[in-house]
Amino acid sequence: MKKTQLLCATAVWLGAVAAAGLPAIASAKAGQLQHPLLLRNHPAISYATRPVSDPVAELDRRLERGAVRLRHDGPSGYLRSVLDALQVPVESQMLVFSKTSFQAPRINPQNPRAIYFNDRVAVGWVRGGEVLEFVAQDPRQGSIFYTMSQARDRAPRVERNDACLSCHTSDATQYVPGWFIGSVFPGPDGTTRYGPAYTTDHRSPFEIRYGGWYATGTHRATRHMGNAIAHDPSDLGAMITPATVNLTSLEGRFDMTGYLSPHSDLVALVVLEHQAHMLSLITRVGWEARMGTDAGRPLASAAAELVDYLLFVDEAPLPGPIAGTTAFGANFATPGPRDSQGRSLRDLDLRERLLKYPCSYLIYSDGFDAMPADAKVAVYERLWDILSGREQDARYARLTATDRQAILEILRETKDDLPEYFAAPRTGAPYDTGA
Repeated sequence: MKKTQLLCATAVWLGAVAAAGLPAIASAKAGQLQHPLLLRNHPAISYATRPVSDPVAELDRRLERGAVRLRHDGPSGYLRSVLDALQVPVESQMLVFSKTSFQAPRINPQNPRAIYFNDRVAVGWVRGGEVLEFVAQDPRQGSIFYTMSQARDRAPRVERNDACLSCHTSDATQYVPGWFIGSVFPGPDGTTRYGPAYTTDHRSPFEIRYGGWYATGTHRATRHMGNAIAHDPSDLGAMITPATVNLTSLEGRFDMTGYLSPHSDLVALVVLEHQAHMLSLITRVGWEARMGTDAGRPLASAAAELVDYLLFVDEAPLPGPIAGTTAFGANFATPGPRDSQGRSLRDLDLRERLLKYPCSYLIYSDGFDAMPADAKVAVYERLWDILSGREQDARYARLTATDRQAILEILRETKDDLPEYFAAPRTGAPYDTGA
């Protein structure tokens, strides 16, 4: 599945496709709420005023108390110290060189923007930039945007930056504030060429991903859009060559001064593509449940959309085996949790699909756990219908009986709030879903 637009210059948080040129209206999913601003300002949401408890807000409170001190480290400023404080791995570094940030004038193929992330927060750094950029997940409010000054002559503090919402609330984010990844045809200075631009996630064909990004790693693909520059605006596709598709080192591409890693790990990119849209879906379902009938569609429909994505029903095949150039992939599964057989929903596959057991690890996220009770009921009922085999539609056939059984067994041992009906086989189910 892909979304395509014709765009010129863009300004985006995590990628290379902008929402600024989209009509400022919500889709039919929002029903009576015709504008994203109405969603955010709904009394049940109060996005701009309700207190938040995301990782960056918590870091700022620790800074205020003096419980943590950040170290300024030359050209990278507070970057490494901030990553340590937020427990974000350096190995997650990805580099984007399209001019897709409010710091766009500083960004180009010789000065790419670095992005680092974990399950709850992403950090952006531009060499020579005045601020660090953050997007963090609050359990109820979803994505919250911040900046932090890089000036070393004053105590570092975090400032909320809702100006980011002008680009980060669109159909790409389910019309709630969110992360998204994009792919464009970048010119020699990083400016987006006039041509196709894609919002990408795990449903997107590998061939259209990573335009405007560096991507270091190995795979079996003959084409993707990473590592390439569109020198000829009349022939955008000519930028893609065997040399751009297969890149394992950024040596000689640009001056590495200030960067924490010489890599832009392909596995990190593949993981983040899944994660960005999953987080928006979790936020959207939570908001719709809190808005009630004002949401304009049955909660079961919103839950079904979330569960389909959670279970990778429409995942595009990966040209694996895929390997990155850092320890990101090897370390990704470390947090678990694991069942008694040692299995985790964070175990990567990276051959034809992202995960060994195709159910998103974000089912353990604070945002998922914080969804209202009626949303959890709808999500778990739909999840059970699919995993038990009660749902017989052909589009779910890609989830084999072995996959469903493994996911159920892992969830039973690792997810505390499962409904009781997950604990035993369902009479008449076509698959053996017993313990």
